[in-house]
Amino acid sequence: MALKTLVEEAVVEALQAGGDEAVRLYVAACAERMAPLFIGLRAGDSARKADVDFVVESVGGLWFADRPLPDAVDRVGRLERFPELQPAEEGITGVADTYTFFAALVLRYALLANGSGEVDHAVSCGHAALTAMGMLDQNAAGASFAADERRLQSLSVSDTVAGLWEASVAAGRERFRAVLSRTTGGGR
Repeated sequence: MALKTLVEEAVVEALQAGGDEAVRLYVAACAERMAPLFIGLRAGDSARKADVDFVVESVGGLWFADRPLPDAVDRVGRLERFPELQPAEEGITGVADTYTFFAALVLRYALLANGSGEVDHAVSCGHAALTAMGMLDQNAAGASFAADERRLQSLSVSDTVAGLWEASVAAGRERFRAVLSRTTGGGR
């Protein structure tokens, strides 16, 4: 890989050796952990209801790792029209916008990897998730979201993936709570 990635070398090697189904499972888990950031932060905006529904449906579909989504390419095209993935002259400055951007970016790479089975797309997916969690660690005292993401990425490519979905859902909720506390000044 030419790009220096945050994804551990052992994870990359396992993805390369594991084939398409391993790639699809890995990206499904990454997307599951990041989706609550998009869903939770955009759920209150009635103009984004269709986008939120699309994210929920897409992430759910990714878990059928034994086969690619038949419309993965179309889904990528739709996702790329989301405001979060549009270039902005002033960049991304708000907390909610930052994390919804990363959630959308992770889903974009997950859909690309799901459709293609390409390890590079999967690694980009994991890299984006780790980047977001590293940022969250820097902004939440005593947090270890990046270390947890690394652990869950390793679990995603291990021989024992039992509990992966549950662990990914729980991690996603914790991330959402941490980001929500940053956007509200207190949180729950």
